[in-house]
This record gives sequence, structure tokens and C-alpha cells, in this order.
Amino acid sequence: MSQVSIPSTVRTYDIICFGDEVPGILALVCAVREYYRQKNQYPRTLLLSKGNSKVGIGGHLVRGRLSYLNRCIVPPAIRQSLDLEMFGDPPAIYQEFLQRAGVEHIALDPDKAGAVLREMLYEARVDIESNIEIESAIASGKKIQGIKLTKDETCLGKQFIDCTVNAELALSFGVKKLKGFQTFGLPDSELAVTLVFETYGLSLEKLQNLELDYLQLLTNPVDPEARKWIDIAAGGSAAIAKQLREDLLDEDGNLKTMIVGKDYIDIRSRAISIAYHAVRGTPIDLESGGAVFDKGKITILSKGRLSWNALLYKVNADQAEGLARAKAKPTLEMLNEMLFVRKWFESIGASEVKHAPELYIRHAGNILGAVKPLCGYEMLAGGVPEREALGTFGYHFNTRSGIEGLDLKATEKGFDRSVLENPPLFNIGIQHAFIKDVPNLAVVSPASGFIGYACLPGRIVEFNCGVAQGVGIAAGIAIAQQRNLAEISNLEVRNLLAQTGRLSQIYGISNTEKVEELEDFELEMAV
Repeated sequence: MSQVSIPSTVRTYDIICFGDEVPGILALVCAVREYYRQKNQYPRTLLLSKGNSKVGIGGHLVRGRLSYLNRCIVPPAIRQSLDLEMFGDPPAIYQEFLQRAGVEHIALDPDKAGAVLREMLYEARVDIESNIEIESAIASGKKIQGIKLTKDETCLGKQFIDCTVNAELALSFGVKKLKGFQTFGLPDSELAVTLVFETYGLSLEKLQNLELDYLQLLTNPVDPEARKWIDIAAGGSAAIAKQLREDLLDEDGNLKTMIVGKDYIDIRSRAISIAYHAVRGTPIDLESGGAVFDKGKITILSKGRLSWNALLYKVNADQAEGLARAKAKPTLEMLNEMLFVRKWFESIGASEVKHAPELYIRHAGNILGAVKPLCGYEMLAGGVPEREALGTFGYHFNTRSGIEGLDLKATEKGFDRSVLENPPLFNIGIQHAFIKDVPNLAVVSPASGFIGYACLPGRIVEFNCGVAQGVGIAAGIAIAQQRNLAEISNLEVRNLLAQTGRLSQIYGISNTEKVEELEDFELEMAV
């Protein structure tokens, strides 16, 4: 943060969004639409992206090519009682984005997504600038006045939205952030990052047959090759080898074959992972191996493409922050592992393998000082009160790669992990995205004001798009009425959503039996 004199190249806007992740873009679009609804004119808006817009606009969903969308989880009984679709009633702006991008179920084609986002920004008359770096944020009292860029240019604004995974704009202004999972007292621990890749020429039928061959081989207790493969993948551990064998069968003793949906594939067993790691000569263990070919989340795209969210890399908190600041570019070590993946897939029938230009970084710390931080136990209790809710979202307290040290701390404290088995279904608000001491700034990303297990559902794009819709409307109100973002309440935004026919159904529930136990655990673990 600085109080420096402003250089000669100055541009002035009403709203500036730093970062081009999908929630930030949709927040800008909602802000423009709300301001236009109130004033019948367009506000001056700017999208600043660290990435290269020529490669695509849309952060890790577009340049990171994360095609497999994690969708809202709603229990069947609630879906039936409220006549809801499979994924509930998504935020109106997110539903519009999915429809325009041609999403049938789960698969988002990154190329279509990028084109749609660019189109939505064009319709909203948003200026776009990419390949930028912040030199400093300029203060006016407690508020951000502008952003000085390293290319001797300053962008002034009235309201600011930060949608970066590491809250980079907020940090440049002096907002404090908890490193890694310091919210659990684990400041060095962080979620793994992923390099998404696409395979060509590997048909669904070929992949199913290949997995079946691996499953039949690996479940043969007397086959020496099967024993060798599992031993390598288990890192020589008999206990892990036993777990890997058990994972190949379901509870009825049947082979855990893949589930094939309309536009996606869920890999249920580690058979393909074991085969890869056996050839690679490394264990299926992030801690010792540094990289894991995990159970794949796969989408079925056009032109014979399969998109794989499967390759995990271990990072600590400092590394995750460094990668985010370095435009999410994979390291040489990561690219070397990807080279093995490419060669292996070509050996099993792929004609071509292409990796994304950027990493999918799941999490990189959380800001402090939110107007109302959001805890995991509050999600489990149903989220914000129904009368002020902007929508509802449900998702697992799921880390995929695990949080190093958390299981040990939980065991030491006698925490019953069954509390986490049922996904919370909670009502959405926006107060965790606003910063008390910087009233014209919102952070809409996995780095928002989440505490404890709230970080996990809090990193999912669909949830953040629901928050973004509210933040965008709040920004439109703030500009139109010359107010600050942090002054706008959930209720004020809800009323506008209702008036304009965009309010989703509200159906959050409280898991009252488990809330108190999770609250005790989170408060005990919190910094």
C-alpha cells in the first residue's frame, strides 16, 4: 500500500476487478447490469488479469482447462420435496453462464467457456487488460483509491473486487492473511495443485476395457506381476498394499469399474493409478513421491477428447503462494512428471496428450478481517438465516489430497470424523467476502474469510459464483448510491434478487446433532 503521487498515465473507473477467475467476471457482469437497471447507463468497469487474455479469459476453468465442474450436492429427499433438478437451483448468473457455454451436466468445454465469458464482458462494456502486475495499491484513508501497475500505469476506482486464489490485491493493500491452513494451526500445509491434461484418440470403450483388464489383473492374488505393481504403488508398505487391494472392490465384492455419465467419467478404483505408478516406479503418496496420479475426474469433450483432473502435485503454503504470484505456471519439475504421463498414455493408446498452460491451484490461504467470517460449523448449521439468504449450496468437507498434519491433530484431540461425513447444505451470504477495514473491497475466491472446514466448500466455483452474484449486485448498488461495498447487507441484495426474479430457492438445513462438535473442534484448532 502506498500514498505515492499518481503517474501521468491514469485511467479512472467505477469498479475494478483484479483477477479473471469466473466468479470475479460474473460479479463484474452483475454489477454492470444492476447499475444499468438503476441508472439506465453503463458504469466504467475494468478487468485486470495477470494471465494472458490471448490464451483465454476465465482463470483456472479456461487457461487451467479444469473441465470437470464440482456441482452442488442436494440430498434426494430435499430435491424431491422441492421439485429441484439434480444440482438444486443454481445462482441465476451461474446458470446463465452454463447454458451459454453448453454445459449438459458436469463438463465445461474451456474454449466455449472462454468465448462466453469474453462475450458477457463485451455486452457489459468492460475494459480488459492482461499480463499485468501490481506495483502497489494506492490508499485514500481506509479505502483503496487505485492500483499502480508495474508498467507505469495507474487505474483508479471506487469499488474493487479481488477474485484471485491468494487475495493478491487485498494483500498488496495490507490486508492480513492466514498462510496455508493456519486456520487449523497448520500454516505450512496446503492442498495439492493439479495440472489438467486432455487425451486424444483414447476412446471411452478403450478406456473401459483397459481399466477392466487392470482390475482383473490386480485382483488376482497369485499373479506375480500384480503383486509387483501393487508393491511399487504402495511404496513397499504391506498395510498400504492391503488398502490398495481392498479399494479395487466395492462392498459387495464386485470390481469397482468406472461410472460413465452423460458427459463425465468418475474413476472409482486406483487400478489405473497403480498401473501408472508401477511403470513410473513411484508410490501413490504425495508426501514421499511429490506427485500422484489420482483417481481421475474425467470429462467427455468433443473431437474425441477426454479431460483429466487426476495429476496432483504436493505443495506447501509458500509454494502455493509463489505459484499463484507466478501466474499459475507449472514448474520444470511438474512438467517433467507430465512428460511421463504423456508417454504412458501414448503407450496405452492415446494419439496425443496436451496439458493446460496453467495449474489449478485449489487454495492459498484466507484473509483476516472479514465483516463476518464463515466457519465450517456455520455451514453445517445451515448458513445465513433464510430471510436474508441469496441462494443455497451443498458440498463435501472434502480435501481430495488431504491437509498434512490435520488428521494427526484431530486424532490427538479426540475429534470424531463422522461429523464430516454428510455434506453441509447451507444458505449463501456475502459478508465473509467484505473486509471491515477496507470497506470498498470484496474478496470473492477460496481466499475469502473462511475459517476451519469452511475453506473446503468455500473453494468451489459454483458457490463462489453465488457469492459473486451478490457481491456484484452490491457493487452496482454502491456505485449508484455512492456507498461502500461493506455497507450493503445480505437482505438488501436478497430483496433486489427477489424483485428482479433472480432469487434461487432457499433450502439450507441444519445438522443440529453435529454442529456443536464441529464448532468445538474448529474453535480449539483456530489461530
